Amino acid sequence: MTSLEALVALNLLPKIGPVRIRRLLERFDRPESVLAAPKNDLLRVDGIGEECAGILTRWQDHADPTRELDEVRQRGLSIVLPEDPVYPPALREAYDAPLLLYVWGKLEERDRHAIGVVGTRRLTHYGRNATKKLSYQLAHAGFTVISGLARGVDTTAHEAALAAGGRTVAIIGSGLAKLFPAENLGLAEKIADGQGAVISEFPLHTAPDKQTFPQRNRIVAAWSRALLVTECPAWSGSLITANLAGEYGRPVFAVPGPIDSATSAGCNRLIRDGATLVTDAGELMDDLGELPFAKAPVGEEITEGSTPELPEEEAKVFAALGEGESGVDRLIDATGLPAPTVTATLMKLEMRRLVRALPGFRYIKR
Repeated sequence: MTSLEALVALNLLPKIGPVRIRRLLERFDRPESVLAAPKNDLLRVDGIGEECAGILTRWQDHADPTRELDEVRQRGLSIVLPEDPVYPPALREAYDAPLLLYVWGKLEERDRHAIGVVGTRRLTHYGRNATKKLSYQLAHAGFTVISGLARGVDTTAHEAALAAGGRTVAIIGSGLAKLFPAENLGLAEKIADGQGAVISEFPLHTAPDKQTFPQRNRIVAAWSRALLVTECPAWSGSLITANLAGEYGRPVFAVPGPIDSATSAGCNRLIRDGATLVTDAGELMDDLGELPFAKAPVGEEITEGSTPELPEEEAKVFAALGEGESGVDRLIDATGLPAPTVTATLMKLEMRRLVRALPGFRYIKR
């Protein structure tokens, strides 16, 4: 048995979980050794009682890793382990990090620059617009937008990231063969088809239930550089995700809403309790002091004084800015681009935090 097969087998077992498995691996070093360990040795591991030891010694009654891996290959999926370069470093450091990730699509190293966007399944027009605007800005600036593929905020966040030409990762609360909600299968296909990945830590045929969604939420919270809550009522599960983000040391941002709106009561409470109020993605990025570049080659660091790789029109306007202040009229003359194109391009460069707007429709490089 290979180490991968043994890890898949451990992940298939009921009532064990990633925390116990990590304790077992600390004691026995290799996953194969865990499965081969006698019951008395298993019982010496903290958290492993009679029931868990019995499941481990009879693991073949519960798990068929060969069949699971065969189906992974047949479905065109992959499995990412904590030691793989694309496994998010922030997630790897969590005490309850997933043992492995089932991946539909492709993870990239730049996905470590991720912002979690969460909120209610019952969006209002206000919440939809806020989610769309902020998610689009974040994805366009180069952050990977992470959410849970649920109805409402999650769906809107993924769609906005795709519309921005950015990356998005959907972390679901079921196995990839039991994708939920089924109505978002088309969206999942778009995400997996080149602009991100759909991910689960659960075996392929795990059905969603009340336990799987909180487990999913912890991945969103741990993976994200920060968590953004765009709209949620006072009883929303998004507040649990926000609490988890706080436990992992991630900053929490929230969009304020009308004081008489029940659908914004959760966000307003988060702000009252210390979350940062945000109305534009630029405010979030300023607080983080971090800006990834979506168009930069994977693994290439953008250093001070270097020029990021940009689409043609953005590169032309960025170069025309020179080292001093420039007005829109001068940029139109210097680039030969139409006025609407120049103004739209300047807005994109602002969202990338590459230029700063000054009074009098003048701009300067940051």
